[in-house]
Amino acid sequence: MLKSLTLATVVALAVAPAAQAAPLGMAQVEQTLRKAGYTQIHEIERDDGLWEADVSRADGRFSEVYVDPKTGEIFDEHDSRAQLSTEQVLAKAQSQGLREIHSLERDGATWSLEARNARNQRVEVRLSGYDGRILHSERDGWLD
Repeated sequence: MLKSLTLATVVALAVAPAAQAAPLGMAQVEQTLRKAGYTQIHEIERDDGLWEADVSRADGRFSEVYVDPKTGEIFDEHDSRAQLSTEQVLAKAQSQGLREIHSLERDGATWSLEARNARNQRVEVRLSGYDGRILHSERDGWLD
């Protein structure tokens, strides 16, 4: 019994680091973008918990994209993935406990908004434009 528990613990610890990999650094983000077919990367910077990059494609189109530092997912309004409507984004935000939502703004393939979270704190939130999941949330001010 003890051996099987020890083995289970070792297996769990071996799998855990993969689930909590370190966030992507700037060089890794650039590599991810190049692998995705962006031919030129003009600028990369952190913005609202994501990497923001100004890029060019092989066809010469210029675009601003976002990269999730946890997963490497690229948010590009010009790719072929369907994007949520304003109403769908609002519904997704509310289903995740956000209320008093205002300042909703589409930013490429992401959405930014200000709201109150489940702890009644004012927060600034960045959502995926593809499925509405919260990509980043931070408190807006510290006096509330």
